[in-house]
Amino acid sequence: MGRKQRKKQAGHSASTGRSTASGKSSAAPTPGGLGALRGWIAVVVVATVALVGVWTSRSARFSEAAAPSSGVSSAPSPARASTAPAVRTLRVDVLREFSHERDAYTQGLLWWNDQLFESTGRIGDSTLRRLDPQTGEVRQRIDIAPQYFGEGLALVDQRLIMLTWRAERAFIYDRDSFELLDTFRYQGEGWGLCLDGNRLVMSDGTDRLTFRDPVTFESIGEQRVQLRGEPLYRLNELECVDGAVYANVWEDDFFVRIDLDTGFVTDYIDAAGLLQGDDLIGSEVLNGIAYDPAAETFYITGKWWPKMFEVRFVE
Repeated sequence: MGRKQRKKQAGHSASTGRSTASGKSSAAPTPGGLGALRGWIAVVVVATVALVGVWTSRSARFSEAAAPSSGVSSAPSPARASTAPAVRTLRVDVLREFSHERDAYTQGLLWWNDQLFESTGRIGDSTLRRLDPQTGEVRQRIDIAPQYFGEGLALVDQRLIMLTWRAERAFIYDRDSFELLDTFRYQGEGWGLCLDGNRLVMSDGTDRLTFRDPVTFESIGEQRVQLRGEPLYRLNELECVDGAVYANVWEDDFFVRIDLDTGFVTDYIDAAGLLQGDDLIGSEVLNGIAYDPAAETFYITGKWWPKMFEVRFVE
């Protein structure tokens, strides 16, 4: 999305005094002799305790060094790196480009039956639109109540489900008429949404994808996403394709393909440089991805972009 928005030390000393006593034989210990003996005993005890402490400390440190750390490292651990799959690097092959409305602060994008549906955001400017994918013309549009910041969009049968950013509401619209049918509630932020067979996949700007029931919108599981052994944060717009999910990463010019069973990124798609020259003026970040299964092509755009692109991801 284009907004939204780490020894104490203590010591002890003691002074000892020597006293002399008369009337005692040399064979019997004098008070002064007892004091000295006790002093030596104390020294031996203290030394023994210190040695035990040093040995215990060294043993503990050895154990900690031998045990695996439970914290998050700044670099992938050998174990994590060995389980993460190799990541393919792909690029965007542009097949064609066409017009995209400049006022569209794109949040969600999906393809259905030779039509594109788009949700846009910003307080007071959020909309739901139907587009002609040949020309980019807006064929149908409704405005969302001005207090809501529109977000991701998914299609379930004849229902369009549109997220909101921080209002914790998802609005359900009729696919054909755009009539508001119902409202779902959820906790946390809403970013991206797509339908993976019999479950919805939702992002919230973190490294987490939440699975939701498409009828009740209740959470039914989640998956954390990793890129090369490290968490991948700021997952944004989503597109579910053949059991995997493609995701925008907010404020970056790339997409990733995520294996939903493991959470591992399998493909890194470089999408930098799509806009050039004057097209960059007033444009914000890459955002919006839809898939046409018949043509096996993707449609991608960005916030306030003047163009949309039909593309394939290739090596």
